[in-house]
Amino acid sequence: MPQFFSNKRLIVLMVSIIILVALIGFSMSDRERVTWPEQFMRDSVGWVQTIFNKPAQSVAGFFENIQEMRYIYEENKVLKSRLDEYAAVSVERNLLKGENESLKQLIEIEESLNDYQMRPALVIHRTPDRWSEFIGINKGAQHGIEPNMAVINSQGLIGKVNNVSQFSSTVQLLSDHDPTNRVSAMIHGEEPVFGFVEGYDQERGTLLVKKLDVDADIEEDQIVSTSGLGGIFPEGLPIGKVVDVEPDEYGLTANAHVEPEADFYNIDYVMVIERTSTSLDPELIEGDDS
Repeated sequence: MPQFFSNKRLIVLMVSIIILVALIGFSMSDRERVTWPEQFMRDSVGWVQTIFNKPAQSVAGFFENIQEMRYIYEENKVLKSRLDEYAAVSVERNLLKGENESLKQLIEIEESLNDYQMRPALVIHRTPDRWSEFIGINKGAQHGIEPNMAVINSQGLIGKVNNVSQFSSTVQLLSDHDPTNRVSAMIHGEEPVFGFVEGYDQERGTLLVKKLDVDADIEEDQIVSTSGLGGIFPEGLPIGKVVDVEPDEYGLTANAHVEPEADFYNIDYVMVIERTSTSLDPELIEGDDS
């Protein structure tokens, strides 16, 4: 009896396997219609997948968003650092561009005039309470600098050497109000007119050229330069352009307001001039003019 039941279980198992294989084969065959058990199973599995799919996608999307936010944060840090570098490079570029333009203009001046030697120098200090009067440069007696030498920048004449130490010097600007701060000048026209740069009009921002011939034909925008007749400054250093002319207080000579070529408030690089030709006109030398 027990052997019969044992054989019966074996038979049932084999029949079940045969039926299962037949069902699998039947379900894998190409058919246009699906049986209702298959439909039931597929629908049931699809419904369960739908229930779990949305939460799973939400969780996956949450972690993807966190990862993406972290990536964006890192990328933003890199871009900000690049932006800071760009700003620094931009400032440096503008500074170098300005320095390059100034040096190019100085070279052009050096190449255009040959009756003097030029020594480049760097402005190293400027006293706040005497901003429009003096500047300090990094060249002195050891570099061949001497008092009363002319000093120019890329635009034109700015002043003269006032005093000298071994490795630095002080430059007195044309805008200084010292009465002894004079430069012999020439106004270019059909006939040159000679005078002296004496003083600075702070309100108008113009240099005063005095002791001009009251009958001379002087017009607006005429060029003013050094005359070279003072014995120290060479001829042809640009000073500025005539703005207007008026008689002096006695009506014996004329005074001209001259807009300076140089900017006395923005000076970085200068050239110190050593005159190599020395032809003097005693009639035009008055005191210690240049």
